[in-house]
Amino acid sequence: MRAEEYGERTLQLAGWDVRLTTYKLGDTYYSHADNVSPGAALARTSAPTREEAERKAIARAEELLARTRRRAV
Repeated sequence: MRAEEYGERTLQLAGWDVRLTTYKLGDTYYSHADNVSPGAALARTSAPTREEAERKAIARAEELLARTRRRAV
């Protein structure tokens, strides 16, 4: 199987840059959200539609990033 409908975009969630990657394998869409700077995976989701997979990944990433404290350096 090959990934189809691959897409990647960067957005702001809770004051952090997040890269959202979405692709389709078979009949299922997969979405992966990561913190752009270190590239740490925040959420990996799957759903029957692209919109639902992205919505779930964004919600989970936003939940995790909202709990992260920033410290002034």
